[in-house]
Amino acid sequence: MIQRISDLDLAALLCSRVCHDVISPVGAIANGLELMDDPETDAEMKATALDMVRSSAKTATAKLKFCRIAFGASGSAGAHIDLGEAGETAKSFVGDEKTKLDWQAPRENRPKAEVKLLLNMLLLGIAGIPRGGTVTVSVDGRSFAVRAKGERAKVPQPLADVLSGVAALESLDARLVQPYYTRLLAESAGLAISMGMDGDDTVLVKAA
Repeated sequence: MIQRISDLDLAALLCSRVCHDVISPVGAIANGLELMDDPETDAEMKATALDMVRSSAKTATAKLKFCRIAFGASGSAGAHIDLGEAGETAKSFVGDEKTKLDWQAPRENRPKAEVKLLLNMLLLGIAGIPRGGTVTVSVDGRSFAVRAKGERAKVPQPLADVLSGVAALESLDARLVQPYYTRLLAESAGLAISMGMDGDDTVLVKAA
């Protein structure tokens, strides 16, 4: 059984995590609108600002949709989520610039906790390749795997410590609450989760 922080602390930290994820694109939207409203901004700059607003709005929407499934209620208790829909949401969230996503999961309804777990495992994989690369998500029955391959791939020790239960609960913050929450999700789904290296350039996150 996992040592737990209070429900209030968990809710507060998850809210902080979501705010951290969306503050950058929302701030960019505000900056773009300010430029467009400035009477001294020329037509070329206004066009650039409009492009920034469009791009940032798309990014913010993708992040919010992802967070809604990964961290939110996503329907009533006991609800199921389509893995295909989750994959499309994940692809929009990851994008196709620094990191590529290879989603190898069947299009079928799965228990909400399992889908949320898979998306949170994806976040752990991405954290292991800060320079970018390819993340492959695969589902085989009730076994889930995320393989993140990239230059200088590594398992971030603070994340691994929280995921394995080694870290003290007092160390949890808006960044480290995510692996803690992932571990809770794995437990609720009756799965054991691990994160480690597979070779020199691949981070492997498994739950089975």
